[in-house]
Amino acid sequence: MVYWDMQRPPDTLFTAAFVALTLSDLAYFVAGGVLIGVTPFFVAGPLGAGPAAVGVAVGAFSVTTLVLRPLAGRWTDRHGRRPLLIGGASLFAVLVLGHLLVTQLAGLVVLRLLLGMAEALYFVAGFAALADLAPPGRSGEALSYNSLALYLGLAAGPILGQALLGLGGFPLAWSGASLLLVLAAVLAARVPETLPTALAPGRPAPLIHPSALLPGLGLFTGVAAMSGFLAFASLHAARLGLHQWSSVLGLFGGVVVGCRILFAKLPDRMPPLRLATAALAVSGIGLVIVAVVPAVWSLFVGAIGLGVGTAFLTPAVFAAIFRKVHSSQRGSAAGTASVFIDLGLSGGPIILGLVAAASSIPVAFLAAAGLTATGAALLTATGTS
Repeated sequence: MVYWDMQRPPDTLFTAAFVALTLSDLAYFVAGGVLIGVTPFFVAGPLGAGPAAVGVAVGAFSVTTLVLRPLAGRWTDRHGRRPLLIGGASLFAVLVLGHLLVTQLAGLVVLRLLLGMAEALYFVAGFAALADLAPPGRSGEALSYNSLALYLGLAAGPILGQALLGLGGFPLAWSGASLLLVLAAVLAARVPETLPTALAPGRPAPLIHPSALLPGLGLFTGVAAMSGFLAFASLHAARLGLHQWSSVLGLFGGVVVGCRILFAKLPDRMPPLRLATAALAVSGIGLVIVAVVPAVWSLFVGAIGLGVGTAFLTPAVFAAIFRKVHSSQRGSAAGTASVFIDLGLSGGPIILGLVAAASSIPVAFLAAAGLTATGAALLTATGTS
């Protein structure tokens, strides 16, 4: 096994390995953005299902990762990050092509459960590798820059998905996303193994890392609100008469990208849990605006508020976690924290889908604001370190 050179200059962040990992993430998350934008229309269109089914189909993606992320975290602490990076992206590419065969909702749900397996492998290994590559005291900054790939994906993916959908329907959208995932796997192969040889053997890290539990709960509320918004924002925009529904998701992603570029060092320069609490509060305000004002302009304003909050939440939470854990347990901590991401990604669309089916999409957005308020209160009670 080839290991990352731990003798690199200690303050170097933008290494070849860091760039390769970030470009792999970019291709991966653009493909994910295509799925986020297109899947609700696939459920509501060819599959002929309603809002609750949209929530179930979108949320099913993350259900399987609840079990697999901790296992993937322990595995990557024992055997390395690289195999799961390459394998996860490759498996995702094959499963996205499987959408070409789906004709019923049940088939789509099963396929998205399998997609969650591939996501668990790639995501946990990527977080652990990123923490390994970050210079001491700069994990928040590294995550801010690296996660630009995620939110550029959220910004560009739905726009690309709408374009592919218009040019060649759902088959072209699925095929284009799969090609991007192949590219992600190729780029992941350029990332050397970052787990140091000295850390590979020894006692296994805890399957559930205690340092990630309380911050992870706060992270869950923000991710659930965000994923619920993303699942229903395009449908809500279309109902308000906005033809370019993808522009809402594009604005959201663009705001996150801008904030993370301009304020990349902030999670390392202030108490991270205090920053996470403020981020949840801003997200909640944005969601309330969308919920109470039935206009296109309020949807854009709310997307900006949610984007600002989302920009700082994840880097702050992971900076707080990685400050407390040893480098030999980063995979375990990332696996535990990312379980809360999965809970949010799966639970948010499902909860909001049920609320929307019982009432309306705006009421569902109001419920999402309630989640962020709960998370802010929890982190405030936890502390500000």
